[in-house]
Amino acid sequence: MLEISPSKVVHVIYLAREMGGGDAELHAFIDALNDDEKAQLTAVAWVGRGAFEPEDFAEAVATATAEATTPTADYLMGMPHLAENLEAGLDALGVDVSGEEEDFL
Repeated sequence: MLEISPSKVVHVIYLAREMGGGDAELHAFIDALNDDEKAQLTAVAWVGRGAFEPEDFAEAVATATAEATTPTADYLMGMPHLAENLEAGLDALGVDVSGEEEDFL
């Protein structure tokens, strides 16, 4: 189901929270992801904000891929509450990141 590693999503959450969402490091990290990871990351955020249900995750990924008209980093960094959306998305998808979070505390 989730093909992007949870640690990468947690890293984005950490950077978005710590840097206020407008940091060059966050932009560079998202830019460095491959296209599949970018679509997955966007889909997790969409599930977290309620645009898609967890069971429609594959559809969310397909939509993110098809509708990627702006750079993913720009799109996600412009999303209000990015960190919270990603956390809620991971939770809704049943992804346990408790071990991943310890790396950033």
